[in-house]
Amino acid sequence: MKRVLITGITGFAGSHLADFLLAEHPEVEVWGTYRWRSRRENIEHIESRIRLVECELDDASAVRRALELSSPDAVFHLAAQSFVPASWVAPADTLRSNVTGQANLFEAARELGLDPVFQLACSSEEYGLVLPDETPIRESNPLRPLSPYAVSKVAQDFLGYQYFQSYGTKAVRTRGFNHEGPRRGEVFVMSNFARQVAAIEAGLQEPVIRVGNLDSVRDFTDVRDMVRGYWLAVERATPGEVYNIASGQGITIRAMLDQILALARVEVRTEVDPARLRPSDVEVLLGDASKFRAETGWAPTIPLDRTIADTLDYWRARFAARAAAAEV
Repeated sequence: MKRVLITGITGFAGSHLADFLLAEHPEVEVWGTYRWRSRRENIEHIESRIRLVECELDDASAVRRALELSSPDAVFHLAAQSFVPASWVAPADTLRSNVTGQANLFEAARELGLDPVFQLACSSEEYGLVLPDETPIRESNPLRPLSPYAVSKVAQDFLGYQYFQSYGTKAVRTRGFNHEGPRRGEVFVMSNFARQVAAIEAGLQEPVIRVGNLDSVRDFTDVRDMVRGYWLAVERATPGEVYNIASGQGITIRAMLDQILALARVEVRTEVDPARLRPSDVEVLLGDASKFRAETGWAPTIPLDRTIADTLDYWRARFAARAAAAEV
């Protein structure tokens, strides 16, 4: 593996994957796509060591140029509209962003005669309505998506399968369960709670944490373990196959919040915000990653309490930096 291209390298998982590759595989040349309006703070510390290509994935000519310049041995397709609630507000935009962009990548590779391994970051949200006797969820479980975002990920997933069958495209589909950690966007549940605690500690928010449905069960993996799994997917997994990547441990959102509150330096209370409740919610997402583990040897190494503590410390540092900048 000489060159890799990471779509969405400025994002949460993309920046952590770049960190991992630079640290563990310095022989690999890391390229990444970004949008003209992308924020760069996640990659500021490594920007001199990677190569960036401006690219809107729904622009076929821009995608072709990115692949032509990078000529990758592997493509980690991580760019997406990934916030489930936003897909309720803008379903067509979510479908266009997530599905068209991937089709453009596949077509550009075909037109250029490239044959990279594609790691497709699909999602556990595809499973949607999971029945009580279907957990932990295996890859063979029926897909019953409950949001436009989930439907877009089903489309990406099956598009990868179709291109593998039709053209021999080396697509490996990974259905990642919830992954969290430093740099996670503030709209996502663990990061949002941690940010609110840090804001309260900094005196920027009243001592109330606003929450949505706390009874859902989720399977959390640290993002640093997740991106290591992405690398193993292109190195060891079988093209055309689909794999869950998950810790196999479920926890309610309420219990996760309690762990964050235990680390808080101030007393806070919780309050349900109706705006945080979804039209339909996935109640249980608990994954069986035994297939992926058997083929790649992957296993999570970072415990949930460290993920929570690191996420909270990340937001504390962000608020401290803002305060310091304001004093200058």
